[in-house]
Formats: sequence, C-alpha cells, structure tokens
Amino acid sequence: MENIFYDEFSMLHENAEEFGLPFEQAPVLRREEFALSDGRLLSGLRWGDQPVSMTLLHGGAQNAHTWDTVCLALGRSVLALDLPGHGHSDGGARGAGDPVSNALDIAQVLEGLQPKSPLLVGMSLGGLTAISVAATKPHLVARLVLVDITPGVNREKANHITAFVNGPATFPSFDELLKRTKEFNPTRSESSLRRGILHNALQLEDGSWQWRYARHRDVEAPLPLDHGSRWDDLASLKIPVLLVRGMSSGSVVDDDDEAKFLEVVTDATVIRVEGAGHSIQGDRPVELAKILATFADEA
Repeated sequence: MENIFYDEFSMLHENAEEFGLPFEQAPVLRREEFALSDGRLLSGLRWGDQPVSMTLLHGGAQNAHTWDTVCLALGRSVLALDLPGHGHSDGGARGAGDPVSNALDIAQVLEGLQPKSPLLVGMSLGGLTAISVAATKPHLVARLVLVDITPGVNREKANHITAFVNGPATFPSFDELLKRTKEFNPTRSESSLRRGILHNALQLEDGSWQWRYARHRDVEAPLPLDHGSRWDDLASLKIPVLLVRGMSSGSVVDDDDEAKFLEVVTDATVIRVEGAGHSIQGDRPVELAKILATFADEA
C-alpha cells in the first residue's frame, strides 16, 4: 500500500508555476474555523493579513482550494470557505446541496467578519448559495459575482458534472481516482488534477480513497439542480451582479440563461471567458482573478 503524504499548503508553488505567477515566498495563508449557532463548524482559508476584501464559495463536490490559483493571482486578502458538507466543514443542516440552508450558515460567518466582506463570489452551488445570501441578508453583500451559474441551470445542462460526482464511492488506489478524474477533465493538466484530488479526497486505512464531500459521509446528499424559482431572488437584488460565463464545452450556462439574467437583474453585467468551461477558476484562473479585481475596484 502506497501512503501519499499531504500538506495542504505545500503545493502552491506548483499552482504559481503552471500559470506563470511569481512565487518568491509563500503567501500569508491559514486555515480558520467558524462556529455556527448550533455547534457545527465551517472551515475556510484566510489569505492575507488585512480585512477580507471578498469571500469565495466553491461549487458542489469541490472545496476552498479550488480558488488557490485565483487567490495567488489576486494578491489580496480573501476568505475562501468550505461549504457545509465539503472540505473540512461539518455537514449541512439540511444536506450539503441545499443553497438556502447553506446560505444561513454562510451568513453567520459573514456577520462575524469585521469589517464585513463587501464582495461575495460563488461558483455553481456556491453561486446559488450566494444568491440566497444576498436576497435574504442584503446588508451583507455589496456586490455579487456568479461564476458559470444561473437559476436556469438544470439537471440536463449539468449532466456531465453529476455523472462525475455520482461515480464510485471509493477507489482502490490514487491512480484509479486520478484516471477517472482525467477522463472527465481532458483539458486540464495532470499536475492540477493531482493537486485537486489531494485537496478533495482522503486515503483510508486500507489504502483506498474516497472524496471528502458529503456524499460519502454519514448521509447521502445528492446535489439538487432545479432552482428556477431563484430567479425571483435575483430580481430582488439592488446591487451590482456580475455573471462570468465559460464559453467552452463543459459550461452549464447557455444563451437563454444569459438573456434572462440580463432581463431579470437590475444592475447586471456579463463577461464571457473563452477557453473556460464550468470551472473557470481551474481553466482560466488568472483571467478570472483580473475580472474579480476589476469588479471589486469599481465599488
């Protein structure tokens, strides 16, 4: 049995090297825990030592490390959270895939930040969660970014994602897990996929591997994908909202979604990113960092 050493902060130089970013010294970065009112804990990565300028929420079956290269490129103080039931966070109150329940938890974290983070960024499930936070707790969100997600995304559009997420419960070896991940992510480098797996999977005592996210914990937690009713939440927002849309195969946002977004949101902007699929933070992280920085600085 091969035991693979894992240090979550030891691979950042690889992120920087792959995307041509300077890495003269390791960034200021630490893992933090946030206590919720019911005793559960949410975990996150705090980048920098200044007040948090933006909060990042990952997609379903991901974790806070999906933003590593984006954060390196930003060079700003950022909080990247593990959603409930993902990464190092405790499970969700109503399962890991419920944006409304997740939003209540995220809002508690944001309430505790002093000063409060003005920009909330959410990708996929994190984007749906972010919409719910902004709609129910408008004082917490000054500007909102949705990364390749709208309420129009349904099971059919996201079929290729759920096919990967709903794969085997365990894998006999790291190589088998990497093989399957490569099959579903043919455009990504093997080194980036390897990093992603190490951040998002656990090696068990018998040498096999399983994902960290809630599907393989104590309860089955499928990710719900029909959220059309959340268009009303978006329509209620009185803040600037940016949709960053991937334009390559794998994106789940189509032209109809974009058109409705522009129709529904009062202060709406859309930026299309060529060469990026659903995971824009993985496919074009430096470009996404520039987009986020520009949008934040417009406040």
